[in-house]
Amino acid sequence: MRIASAVMAGGLVLGAAACGEAPKDDNGAGDGGKKYSACMVTDVGGIDDKSFNTSAWKGLQEAKKANDNIDIKYVASKAEADYEVNLTGYVNQKCDFILAVGGLMGDATKKAATANPNQQFGIVDANPGVDNIYPMQFDTAQAAFQAGYLAAGMSKTGKVGTYGGLPIPPVTIFMDGFADGVAYYNKAKNKTVQVLGWDKATQKGSFTNDFSKQDEGKKVSDALVAQGADIVMPVAGGAGLGTTAAAQASNGKFSVIWVDVDGCESTPNCAVLMTTVVKNIPDAVKEAVLKAAGGEKLQAKPGFVGTLANNGVSIAPYHDFDSKVPADLKAEVDKIKADIAAGTITVTSKAQPTK
Repeated sequence: MRIASAVMAGGLVLGAAACGEAPKDDNGAGDGGKKYSACMVTDVGGIDDKSFNTSAWKGLQEAKKANDNIDIKYVASKAEADYEVNLTGYVNQKCDFILAVGGLMGDATKKAATANPNQQFGIVDANPGVDNIYPMQFDTAQAAFQAGYLAAGMSKTGKVGTYGGLPIPPVTIFMDGFADGVAYYNKAKNKTVQVLGWDKATQKGSFTNDFSKQDEGKKVSDALVAQGADIVMPVAGGAGLGTTAAAQASNGKFSVIWVDVDGCESTPNCAVLMTTVVKNIPDAVKEAVLKAAGGEKLQAKPGFVGTLANNGVSIAPYHDFDSKVPADLKAEVDKIKADIAAGTITVTSKAQPTK
């Protein structure tokens, strides 16, 4: 069932028209001077993916709240062929800051930025290595490690699962961290909790090959649950909503760990969400746009890499599971955060962003 595109999520209001046109922000504030325009191009997941596109748009909205001289708008890409067209369209509209969202947009953004060296671009989840593209990346393996440990500690069947949208670095980094967190739990507790849907060593696993089709997400998670998984972490944008809905209909047969933005603020299925591996895209985008609007030159090197230490990644509150997660397990998950931030535990993934 398609969720309506007007969603109130943690203070985030989305009013996306069906044709993907940008909402208009005519608040009349600061009409005297020239506005600073920040223009966003979504990937194919769309503005209402309850995930990284939604998060990036929230960042632009927060930047506008902080500086009413900033004008914001977005265009939703319907297919990968739209990326370069939409980016170039915003160059032609003379947008001051053009934000590309998602690792799938890396090549198109690099091409547009190389062709327009005086145009400031930003990108979430990629680093094309071009001076006029400010990369915002996130070491989500660190927070996913916590989530894997939590899942292993909470599983009754001794099997947990994960699946992705596509086998690309911004997806597999979550899956690597999750698998390692389970392995860390097994070693610490002398247990044998199994991870279904992903093998870190071979980098092979289960994928929907789509970030929006909820029936595909449901199909993949149903297969994992049929194999015994009682906790599933989809890393598939809006496709993962098929999993959360199925979990809610399962009467407690399985639970879900969400990703990117706190699922209790962005999905209708909070009751089945144990936690979320949060990628703090809103703050990274907000900070970048405010700096750029203030005249600061954004440095492509080092760009921004979110970690547990700088609060760029985290795990969300347990919400409805708060009373279900044992106090000692909560304490262990908290200690893992401290140990990773301090460098006592090293989390590795082939997909980790370069700093």
